[in-house]
Amino acid sequence: MPDPHPLAGTPRRSRDQVADLHFMDARFKLLDLAAFLDRLERATGADDHRVRGLRQALPILLEGGDDRVAKILHLWSDPSLTPIEQADTKSASGVWPGLK
Repeated sequence: MPDPHPLAGTPRRSRDQVADLHFMDARFKLLDLAAFLDRLERATGADDHRVRGLRQALPILLEGGDDRVAKILHLWSDPSLTPIEQADTKSASGVWPGLK
């Protein structure tokens, strides 16, 4: 019977190894996000659904556990079960427009 996880049997990295490999990238992304939020604060107008989705996802980043990505994707997803007849946009916005 095959292992249930594709990385099963692969030696796990230590927290130090993960930090050594990925910290600078995460640091950059966090600073980039902070700069984006600063630009939003200086801009005029109300937050749209994408910004609301981003703000609602931020507390999830501080939670423990290893399922943050799934929780954020679930938060941003359209919960409706019935397909729409025709799309009203040419591309996805990344966050369900009905997010409150």
